Amino acid sequence: MIYSKTLILSLSFFVSIQSYGMQNHQHHKMHHDVDGMVMNGNHDILPQGCEKISSEQHITVSAGQQYAKNIPGTIFGMSQHEWNVDPCSKLTVTFINEDDIRHQWMVHGLPKYMYPAGMFHIEAMAGKTITGTFIVPSEDRNYLVHCDMAQHMEMGMRGQLVVGKGGGDLWAVTGVTKPFYKAAYLSDNLVYLCILTLLIGYFLPTWLVKLRHKR
Repeated sequence: MIYSKTLILSLSFFVSIQSYGMQNHQHHKMHHDVDGMVMNGNHDILPQGCEKISSEQHITVSAGQQYAKNIPGTIFGMSQHEWNVDPCSKLTVTFINEDDIRHQWMVHGLPKYMYPAGMFHIEAMAGKTITGTFIVPSEDRNYLVHCDMAQHMEMGMRGQLVVGKGGGDLWAVTGVTKPFYKAAYLSDNLVYLCILTLLIGYFLPTWLVKLRHKR
């Protein structure tokens, strides 16, 4: 009897999880086939602040290990890691995967009222090409672009989409900005300050001990 109740509860929990997952995916606008998928594509809905589509732009992005050869510390890369587009433009992205594993071109930070989870997402299977379109917001801003496959961003697939004048470079954009975050209040001579602090921390106690013994 106890075993039957446990089995029923387990099955109910499994069905609930499956149902939640299906609802969560349905919340995103998704088109997929054997070559890959496009999530949250948008051809005609204008973001707030856009009276009309300002222009239609197209970029082609290739992804693969060959694009990491000239960038130390990376394994994967893209043909470009920075793209400049107009505010309120309709942007069509052709994503070419030149590797034998899956890659993604994912934009983060978009308005959630029209892009669920604030993202636009293209995924291409090994050796495949996928094209997707979305309408860029009206604000001047830099948006994170990366591959969300495990460790692919850390291995080099990190870029930025610069809308209009942009809002300042993101940190660790492959081949564009420094690979670590430094707060604006930190000095450019941070390394020298650290060395000086270490030297003071080493010699000051020794000097104080010697001074005490002299007394």
